Amino acid sequence: MEEKKLDKLLIGLSLFVVFAVVSCLYLYPETSQLVANTIFGTLTKIFGSSVLLFAFIGLLLLVFVAISKYGNIKLGEGDPEYSTFKWVAMMISCGLGSATVYWAFIEWAYYIGTPGLGIAPGTQLAYEMSVPYTMFHWGFSAWALYAMIGLPIAYHYHVRKNEGLSLSAIVCNMAGMKHTGILGRIVDVLFIFICFGGLSITLGVSTPLVSHVLSSVLGIEPSFIMNIIIIVVLSVIYSFSSYVGLQKGMSKISNGNVQLMILFIAAIAVLGPTLFIISNFVNSIGLMLQNFIHMSLFADPIGKTGFPESWTIFYWLYWITYAPFTGVFIAKVSKGRSVRAVIVNTLFSGSLGTFFFFGVLGSLSVDRQLTNVVDMVGMLAQGQDNAAIVQVLYTLPMSEILMLIFCISTVLFLATTLDGAAFTMATTSTLGLKSTDEPSPMLRLFWCIMLSLVPLTMILIEANLNTIKTCAIITAIPIVFIMIFILYGWIKWMIQDFGKVPAHKINEEN
Repeated sequence: MEEKKLDKLLIGLSLFVVFAVVSCLYLYPETSQLVANTIFGTLTKIFGSSVLLFAFIGLLLLVFVAISKYGNIKLGEGDPEYSTFKWVAMMISCGLGSATVYWAFIEWAYYIGTPGLGIAPGTQLAYEMSVPYTMFHWGFSAWALYAMIGLPIAYHYHVRKNEGLSLSAIVCNMAGMKHTGILGRIVDVLFIFICFGGLSITLGVSTPLVSHVLSSVLGIEPSFIMNIIIIVVLSVIYSFSSYVGLQKGMSKISNGNVQLMILFIAAIAVLGPTLFIISNFVNSIGLMLQNFIHMSLFADPIGKTGFPESWTIFYWLYWITYAPFTGVFIAKVSKGRSVRAVIVNTLFSGSLGTFFFFGVLGSLSVDRQLTNVVDMVGMLAQGQDNAAIVQVLYTLPMSEILMLIFCISTVLFLATTLDGAAFTMATTSTLGLKSTDEPSPMLRLFWCIMLSLVPLTMILIEANLNTIKTCAIITAIPIVFIMIFILYGWIKWMIQDFGKVPAHKINEEN
């Protein structure tokens, strides 16, 4: 790696901000939590409805672009670098990760006592709408937020041939400013901070879950040491994957892991209450599609239950914290694809994958609740989320084998998500990266180590993970304004470049 390509100032600034926040959490935990929660509450009150509207209009914009002539635009020359399955697998693995498996089992149970759309708690309708709401929160709108960053960056990088595969590069290019100026630095530091914040939470939630499941299989008590061992093993896997590159590392791990997860879900559908899972899955898809617009714009101004702020608005902001690094990753791996292909595969392949997860795993858990086999709702109320998931898995035949597969798949999901994040952080901190280049393996390895050290430090000092999550989500508000700016610039670019070109000409050229 050429020394001059390293953006040392950005790396130093970003790490200073991250470790300053972690230090505040350690030295002033209660004050930090109070300040973060106050700011978050104020921002969601002011911008909450605007965030709902932004996600909904953004989805409509992507659908319009896909069916228009601009959908024919090809992102770079040559054939796609990856097969369609590997391409989709990498996007799903980077964009979802282990959190999907965790929430697929338990999220619906929160909606029984606090349902949205003005539904009465604990009723039949609350149960019927619980899985549809999980599908909604992890479906089309969520994936649209990824595509709203991924596509403009892909266009900037592959079609316009501008230097810099990063959020700041496209912002500065559209604004006519230097990438290394003050604006670019602010955007890049925000980007790296939310990467650390979001991924620290992913590790903070998933590591104890894997520890709990593995301890149940081995017949031992989960412990802090086991959490450390899991993070170290995970770090070795994704550091190795990152070092060897996308083609040899992440693409193969993602490909194998998605196949393993499909096998896991299919086994649960067969070994569990098959007829109930199928019927509830079909029913949930129908209810989600039927209520999609209402869910998308449900601001609850009359009832004021707090549901939109606690769930939908929170989720959109949380997805936005992942959107910059997932969007950069989508841009990199989508060379040779058309704009339409990226939109369709991001929105539909990603959403169908989550519908599959939440439909099967959620329906299994609902059945165990309704048949009084496992009191999921009661256990969650007592903070026993990991134990509830273990108990549900124990109700199935060959439960220990399924639990081992669950642990392996969760670790691999974590590895690919962190690998994707390390890749995008390395591209952001490399100056003058061209479309044919990849960032240095050593720089990617450096970010892999940093991404491991922060959650390890958080666990060691027993810091409140929710506070850093809230801090990361607070930074999502300015990212929304950045997304609006780059969407406007992207549409403007496409009109300038292809506005007068007939649809069949765009198609022929590609």
